[in-house]
Amino acid sequence: MVKDGKSKSMEKLGSEFRQDQEHQTFSSNPLGPFGFKLEHASADKVSGRFQVTPKCCQPIGTLHGGVSALIAEDLGSMGVYLASGRRKVTGIEVCISHLKRAQVGDIVQAEATPLNPGTTIQAWEVRFWKIDSTSSGNKSLLASSSVTVLCNMSGNAKDGQNNVKQAKL
Repeated sequence: MVKDGKSKSMEKLGSEFRQDQEHQTFSSNPLGPFGFKLEHASADKVSGRFQVTPKCCQPIGTLHGGVSALIAEDLGSMGVYLASGRRKVTGIEVCISHLKRAQVGDIVQAEATPLNPGTTIQAWEVRFWKIDSTSSGNKSLLASSSVTVLCNMSGNAKDGQNNVKQAKL
């Protein structure tokens, strides 16, 4: 399972990732502009972190809810992709509750774990924590999200549309 000191789960998942020293970072992915660093990717958990910058904030300097929703769907979809044997997947629902705020300079950790690892549709929970910069052990829950992903996608867009219509809950 270990290849060149790295776990198999951290192997290249596709062209959307590139190696960045110890961590994976997104290059041609929607999370790239936010500096999100992938720390773990497996069929059981996907996690990473980023520092809140003005690029991902509302005008008042707090983390934009749309950014956390984007991260939630991306991490959940990545987990489903791995859990389903690297089949084509597409998000069909994201629900997120923001409990606290994060502001410019804060470090935010996100972790996605499966709630229902089905064969047609999977549900994953994604949680966001603000990491206390004074004590690395302390973290406070910022947001909690559920992501529902269709994971029986076929080879082309027309077939994929049929899959959405025929998906059984």
